[in-house]
Amino acid sequence: MRSFTRSTDAQFSLSRSSKMIIFAGMSIKQIFPEHVRNIGIRLAIVFGILQFTRFIFYFSNSSSFAEVGFMDFFWGAWFDIITISLYFLAYIGLYMLPLPIRHFKWHRLFFKISFILLTGFMAFLNLVDISYFPYTQKRSTADLVSTVSTGSDFGQLVGTFLAENWYFLLTFIALIFVIERLYRFSHDSKEKPSMSTLQFQKTNWLWFLIIVPLTILIGRGGTRPVPIGILDATSFTSSQNTALVLNTPFTFLKTISITGIEQKNYFSIEREHELFDPIHQSQPANLLPDSSNVVILVLESFGKEFVGALSGKETFTPFLDSLLSESMNFEYAFANGKKSNEAIPAILASIPSLTPNPYISSQYGDNDIEALPSILKKNGYTSAFFHGASNGSMLFDSFSFRSGMDYYFGRNEYPNDAHFDGHWAISDAYFNPWAAKKMSDLKQPFCGLLFNTSSHHPYFVPKEFQQFTKTGEQEIAKAISYSDYALKLFFEEAKKQDWYENTLFVFVADHSPASVTPQYNTRNEMYRIPLAFYHPKGLLKAKKRTEIAQQLDIFPTILDLLNIKSTYYSYGSSLLQSTEKYGLAHLEGSYYYFDGEQMMIFSSDQAQNLLNFTKGSVVTKEELPNYDEIIQERENRLKAILQRYSRDLISNQTKVK
Repeated sequence: MRSFTRSTDAQFSLSRSSKMIIFAGMSIKQIFPEHVRNIGIRLAIVFGILQFTRFIFYFSNSSSFAEVGFMDFFWGAWFDIITISLYFLAYIGLYMLPLPIRHFKWHRLFFKISFILLTGFMAFLNLVDISYFPYTQKRSTADLVSTVSTGSDFGQLVGTFLAENWYFLLTFIALIFVIERLYRFSHDSKEKPSMSTLQFQKTNWLWFLIIVPLTILIGRGGTRPVPIGILDATSFTSSQNTALVLNTPFTFLKTISITGIEQKNYFSIEREHELFDPIHQSQPANLLPDSSNVVILVLESFGKEFVGALSGKETFTPFLDSLLSESMNFEYAFANGKKSNEAIPAILASIPSLTPNPYISSQYGDNDIEALPSILKKNGYTSAFFHGASNGSMLFDSFSFRSGMDYYFGRNEYPNDAHFDGHWAISDAYFNPWAAKKMSDLKQPFCGLLFNTSSHHPYFVPKEFQQFTKTGEQEIAKAISYSDYALKLFFEEAKKQDWYENTLFVFVADHSPASVTPQYNTRNEMYRIPLAFYHPKGLLKAKKRTEIAQQLDIFPTILDLLNIKSTYYSYGSSLLQSTEKYGLAHLEGSYYYFDGEQMMIFSSDQAQNLLNFTKGSVVTKEELPNYDEIIQERENRLKAILQRYSRDLISNQTKVK
């Protein structure tokens, strides 16, 4: 009896399990209609192809990556999913349209061919970099097309590439075959849907409104304030491994609408080297003790116009003026651009932005560099970037890690969000003293960079600090006055820290602000900024120097002042060495080259005019012949700079090899 009961129970249990399995299978089909299952299968195929080509890419170039771990491939998979969403958004949107036509032959053929072409193109791009990556050490971007196709030797290049990488072609053909075979698992039914028109519309609209918005969200990289970009890869891995996390279809798509730099070919390589060479050797100045700390204070929009020590007029920066009087400062100092995200690469990496887009956000922003923090790290320094705006602002966090910074402290790390100004960032009067205290947590010697925010639009000044500020004709004047007061608060807190007296301080503005004053809207004045080096013990002689200085010179000068011995890549030069000094900026297709007392305006591959930036006088057309020799000399040097710059950016050679 018991045996019979057990047998019956077992049969009942088995029968119930079978029914549950059948029911579960039926439920999946009911929940996920055929067209939804098909799109899922197809996207899974693309994901598998991208993962496969990533592994080939890695094993072919493994020597280029350091300490690769599981998370590198995990984040690589995330970038693949984002890339699939971007490439297949239109495909998914069209396919998911609630129209009862998926059974038509032309519809099935169109989506099959489209799928194979899209997936094949993505696979092709990844395969190209298996062989091309060793030459550039970066994922290829859209400028690859113009680089390869420029010149009369295109056919030879393609032939040589295929001859040397014959397995590339075979692999690509094999992948196309695999893609086509796998696609068959997602064939649409040839039969017209049996459900009613109303039921078809309800079901299809529901899935359309779920899948299409989800695809858009994923393509943006989530709910982030701006869509994910190439440089964001540095937030997920080390700068050495960003190419592994990224994929070439992603970098290609993200740069396809961005105008790349044109390769300049003015001179022979030998002549170019005679005129300009970005490879420099530091020369320890032995003015400061070894292992001195360094703090770079980047002052948002502190243009010459508002700094009395520079303008000789009404000042809105009394505290900065007092520091400049005790510093080695430069009367003719120039910003290398008009944007904050042009200033940071110039200051930290001595790389100017000479393209339509700032270097930091261009397709070259992922190039391999060795910036100031990287070199200091080799000499025992820790480093941190402080910026009170929301993390991700202007890609500063990504670039700081790219440049070798160990830490980034932004609004996310600041402990009291009640000090957020409601518009832009943690207000300077709160963030600056906190940053001074936080620097004490860094292991010495350290390099800290504090970029203030409150003198950035919308120029918010907290009520409790308005009594310490001064107003002017321009709205920004009050904000600059407030930021100057906040700079004072930084120093008051810094003086309490044990690192203060063993620290080199560097003052520099990121750029000048917009101005309503005609004088400061001229090209010869709009780049003028404060630039100074200060030591609390007076170890640097207080002096106003009259040679040209620029943001690009900060990195080399700091190396000399910290007694660091290094060979480095820089478009500037140490202000302590007797090298030829110049200034350089780019705006709307024109280059502004400062040398001697003149600013040369250069566009359309030739000098257009000269202007005396010390007096504001323009050289007339009648006077230009008197300057022929000067113009030719400076034009040649600028051309050499542009030639080297364009070649090195395109070939990813922006560091000492």
